[in-house]
Amino acid sequence: FGSSHSGPVGQFKAFQLSRVLVVCTCLSKMATARPVVSVYQFDNATEKAETVPMPHVLMSPLRPDLVRYIHTNVSKNKRQAISVGAKVGYETAAASWGTGRAVARVPRAPGGGTHRAGQGTFGNMCRGGGMFNPTKTWRRWHRRVNVTQKRHAVATALAASSLPPLVMARGHRVGEVAELPLVVSNGLESIQKTKQAVEALKKLGCAEELQRVIDSKKVRAGKGKMRNRRYTMRRGPLVVYSEDNGIVRAMRNIPGVETANVSRLNLLKLAPGGNFGRFVIWTKGAFKKLGEMYGSLKSGAPLKKNYHLPRPQMENADLDRIINSTEVQSVLRPKLEAPKKFEMKR
Repeated sequence: FGSSHSGPVGQFKAFQLSRVLVVCTCLSKMATARPVVSVYQFDNATEKAETVPMPHVLMSPLRPDLVRYIHTNVSKNKRQAISVGAKVGYETAAASWGTGRAVARVPRAPGGGTHRAGQGTFGNMCRGGGMFNPTKTWRRWHRRVNVTQKRHAVATALAASSLPPLVMARGHRVGEVAELPLVVSNGLESIQKTKQAVEALKKLGCAEELQRVIDSKKVRAGKGKMRNRRYTMRRGPLVVYSEDNGIVRAMRNIPGVETANVSRLNLLKLAPGGNFGRFVIWTKGAFKKLGEMYGSLKSGAPLKKNYHLPRPQMENADLDRIINSTEVQSVLRPKLEAPKKFEMKR
């Protein structure tokens, strides 16, 4: 630790700095997540079957800015081209009346004996005329998105789904859920009937969440209600499975509930609207495979070529805890008191 001061003063300052760095290093190594997660029986949520290690991907740093940016771009990739017709607004045999008749020179509909005769046409200011700068089908509808950024966004969305404050802030009702992340036994993947699926979800503590989704059904505001998008509804839990032995068909008709394969996780489902913190229910097989897919910070991701999990900018982001700790405060100089000021007598 170099210092501009020589002698005992410089050595003392170097010693103080070394103590602060050691304290920060120790605080940075504090545990920030649980090492294991409980696995609950899908038909009896009070019974814990076993515990599984927490995948490193669920401890990724939170990047809401990245999730919002990637969601905005990825969501554009399912748009279909739409535009106005090339001749729309110009299908009338119209011509200008010219000057001398005290009317605008805009082209006018021909004929007589009807309201349409003599009305302005073609112009973008005219009723029934063509639009200005008509839209074309060859607009750039889709966006190329960097693969590593997409993977980072999925990783941070997965990490947010395991933090109860963020899940609750997104609106999910998880008061009755045993713990997050919620992992259940593989028997959930073999459910065949929707009635059994609803019963299993209620036993896991999702009854309030399912009712919230049902109560949220509203008629859409705007033109969409005429275009086969009449109703809107909140999103419920996302069930992530490893093998589909009937779970997709069983869950697909439950309002708000969606399913996803762990090997094909989609940011549009993990962070609807660009807001992470979705309530995710994992099967045991999917949870184990998640750890195998993403690996750790040291090993890299075995099943994702040339990918490493994002590293946090700070090991421990709790600055208040570091600064206000007794170790750091003990080596700081005392606060300087401002000299007292007295007004001059007049």
